[in-house]
Amino acid sequence: MASLIQYHATVLGSPEPQAAARFYSNLLGWELGDDEQEWATVLDPAGGRQLSFQFEEGYERPVWPERPGKQQMMMHLDLLVTDLAKAAEHAEDCGAQRSPHQPQEDVMVFFDPDGHPFCLFEN
Repeated sequence: MASLIQYHATVLGSPEPQAAARFYSNLLGWELGDDEQEWATVLDPAGGRQLSFQFEEGYERPVWPERPGKQQMMMHLDLLVTDLAKAAEHAEDCGAQRSPHQPQEDVMVFFDPDGHPFCLFEN
């Protein structure tokens, strides 16, 4: 039986949705979709997956690892890679910042330009 509800996209808050979309387009090799000041998307060229970015006027960068009294992350992205070292270099070339806190050896944590954490890991 087909589900009545299907996953479509993840939406991240951003002070600059267009810049966030361009970052993830470069990082993932995905195509730019909507490109408006308050709403931008990137689309998986293989189809079916999308990341969306919505303008948030009072956006506060999340802090990770969490600290009392600071904006906590609400979610993070897990990104599968074939070569962790090369993917990490690519992420930094795209403008990601490596987290000073790395919780395990086989996963690398980065922050996108808005401060959203994402993890690179090998299968």
